Amino acid sequence: MTQDAAANGEMLSEADASRLHEARQRILEQLGKVIVGQEHVIDEILICLFSRGHVMLEGVPGLAKTLMISTLAKTLDLSFSRIQFTPDLMPADVTGTEIIEEDKSTGHREFRFMQGPLFANIVLADEINRTPPKTQAALLEAMQERQVTVGRNRHELPDPFFVLATQNPIEQEGTYPLPEAQQDRFMFKVFVEYPSFDEEFEVARRTTGTQTSVVEPVLAAEEILRLQQLVRQVPISDHVVRYALSLVRQTRVGSDGVPDFVDELVGWGAGPRAVQFLILGGKARALLEGRFHVQVEDIQALAKAVLRHRMVVNFAAESDGISSDDVIERIIAATPTTEDELSRDARFQKIFAS
Repeated sequence: MTQDAAANGEMLSEADASRLHEARQRILEQLGKVIVGQEHVIDEILICLFSRGHVMLEGVPGLAKTLMISTLAKTLDLSFSRIQFTPDLMPADVTGTEIIEEDKSTGHREFRFMQGPLFANIVLADEINRTPPKTQAALLEAMQERQVTVGRNRHELPDPFFVLATQNPIEQEGTYPLPEAQQDRFMFKVFVEYPSFDEEFEVARRTTGTQTSVVEPVLAAEEILRLQQLVRQVPISDHVVRYALSLVRQTRVGSDGVPDFVDELVGWGAGPRAVQFLILGGKARALLEGRFHVQVEDIQALAKAVLRHRMVVNFAAESDGISSDDVIERIIAATPTTEDELSRDARFQKIFAS
């Protein structure tokens, strides 16, 4: 470990660094009783959870997104709430509302706050793009501030608080797409893909028989909060921070040092929150894999999940079938990974000086 890496965070003991890795193994073992495959999706969800972020899941119906999340809540011994977003859902249906309650012995009446479904540790916001913006805004305030405001009163949400929102990519009629500024509140946007043949074979075999599985809790809320604190203590070298900055700043059209293909294909790029989430995610990923420090490979592995909803390709890219993931791959390929190459490259010297 380099000196600048050690200076950026408290020194972790071997026992501390192994706790999250062991927790991941136990969680995967319990989830494997119910969920077949999707290990990549589960890992990215866990990275967000232990980084105190939130996740947007996008996938066609029937890929067990809801089952995955509810089962995860059981393995973590956390309260779980599912909100089915619809066009007629109001903010009070999500946050809760104040009701008048009468004391029968005295006849005195007073307002009492009745908590809504947001008051849970893990909240599944199902089809978030099917509800009007004012209801979306109520959820987004809760995600950012970890509280809800009803009237003049603020109500703290439980800790840990973790939102997983889903979107259906194949039906866009009657939806209210989240603006890019609101999507930026989500740490990751994760694509849930179709299972492989063997995985789907196992799904069919399990779900059409009499087999039932009992999931056992692995972590309690207090332990999760402790692990979230450990993530921020993971050291990271200045070189890896510069590498993360280099990836993000190359998405910004018209800036110094940006590749020509970005100016040609991108409408606008990611903001500073992308760098923060890349670094936090890299720290969580390192601990999940049992390592004491962040590597460039951690940043590369999370680049698509962090950047795909924070940069927008232009019409020229869309007409050629080029997605934000394609642009991110090209940016990664065009960015040197070693410290010497990165610091000596004339294009990146412009980026560092801008």
